[in-house]
Amino acid sequence: MKSYRLNRLFNAKSNRCFDVAMDHGFFNEYGFLSGIEDLGKAVQTVVTAAPDAVQLTVGQARHLQALPGKEKPALVLRTDVANVYGQDLPRSLFSRMIDAPVEQALRLDATCVVVNLFRIPGQPEVTDQCIQNILRIKPECDRYAMPLMIEPLVFQPNAKAGGYMVDGDLQKILPLVRQAVELGADIIKADPTDDVSVYHRVVQIAGGIPVLVRGGGKASDTEILQRTEQLIAQGASGIVYGRNIIQHANPAGMTRALMSLVHEGTTAAQAAQYLAG
Repeated sequence: MKSYRLNRLFNAKSNRCFDVAMDHGFFNEYGFLSGIEDLGKAVQTVVTAAPDAVQLTVGQARHLQALPGKEKPALVLRTDVANVYGQDLPRSLFSRMIDAPVEQALRLDATCVVVNLFRIPGQPEVTDQCIQNILRIKPECDRYAMPLMIEPLVFQPNAKAGGYMVDGDLQKILPLVRQAVELGADIIKADPTDDVSVYHRVVQIAGGIPVLVRGGGKASDTEILQRTEQLIAQGASGIVYGRNIIQHANPAGMTRALMSLVHEGTTAAQAAQYLAG
């Protein structure tokens, strides 16, 4: 049953999850490689802080799964690759799924698989590809009791934002999150809203499906810690942060700080003590 794998993903005491995303190299963007040039070393650094999960790809999952001992974080396997993050977008955009994604996840002893659901202005074809990916993987996830994390991402127009172009408009996020739930998500991974105080509405629209919040673009320590405190208070079931950890000067310290917010209910000021020194 999926609950068995979910039990490995969510902390038994807090019933929340902190997943460190380290799959950025999948997307063929030079700027995404900062902090993970030596991915094996980066994974080992993050693992020392004991997050609940680490998000990796089929080619790099070995860096986590080869580590000895049963205490290492669970593996969340990225199943789709896309070319939608560049400042200058190519002529044709795509989101392609790896072959036999659930079988590969099982062989890698993954606890969960993750797939995107993009909403990009003027690019309905990419949304169609995402939906086809989900329709393809969902029955396999059910057959093999593999939890499915869907990542509904609303983009700003590339001409306006360029690159990592998150749109925090609640009215755009809500229907896409709901669509992900309707398509069969076991976990939602969604962007924060511009107004964090309304994030409880994202949690509500998910109808009991746990919502993990993406970190988005690089932010200051104060901003990311305060935002995380507010998101947890709004009912989020955890976080999936990447660049705010792997590009931090102290990635293990930032991981510990965020773990305290997610699992121990500390304040942002208390969590910041893990970054000292």
